[in-house]
Amino acid sequence: MEIKNCPYCNSRHLYNLKDNFKKCSSCKKKFSLKKINTDYTIIEFFSNNINANECAKTLGINYRTVQNRYTLFRKLIANYLEDCYYNSAQDNSSYEEFYYFTDRQKNNKKRSLYDAINIIGFYSNKKIFTLLMPQLPKYNNETDTKTFENYLKWHKIYSQNSYTTPLNVFWKYLEENLKKYKGINEENFFLYLKECEFKFNYLQNKQIEILKEIYYKI
Repeated sequence: MEIKNCPYCNSRHLYNLKDNFKKCSSCKKKFSLKKINTDYTIIEFFSNNINANECAKTLGINYRTVQNRYTLFRKLIANYLEDCYYNSAQDNSSYEEFYYFTDRQKNNKKRSLYDAINIIGFYSNKKIFTLLMPQLPKYNNETDTKTFENYLKWHKIYSQNSYTTPLNVFWKYLEENLKKYKGINEENFFLYLKECEFKFNYLQNKQIEILKEIYYKI
């Protein structure tokens, strides 16, 4: 891949150094063409939903290197999406609650809404934005607990009664895409949620463009 622009400042004023390095005359940063090409390829693999293991094998690099890069991408994406949402006009936004269950929980006949990951989604300016909510509080009284769960089930059906809303489409997209991961640690769920949000909101070419921009800002 020929690199004509500085990955850090986008300047076209580059000049060659020894050992396949270049230096930008605008921001004064120097970089390895080999490393930049590898970074760009990993970004493209990530945006094309190629997992870290397959990416590492294809590129002939260490799996941990790729996995760490994917994790960093998810963190950068989360920050980017939050900045975009809070810096944009939020008029006429709609919202829905969603309770995410793993496949194992879905197969459990005694599953409870208290075990679900509680998410609230907003739709504004033709974009989805999600927030993780605290787990639902458990009641001590069994009757109150059952009544509350019935209310939540009704609320979920009521809030999603239109199957063509962008948020409803996103919930289905989220569940389908998270299936490819063989179990997600609840501690890291937020990052995978934001990855799905990012990929739902932007076409692949735009994902790659954004990731390149925010990756080289760090």
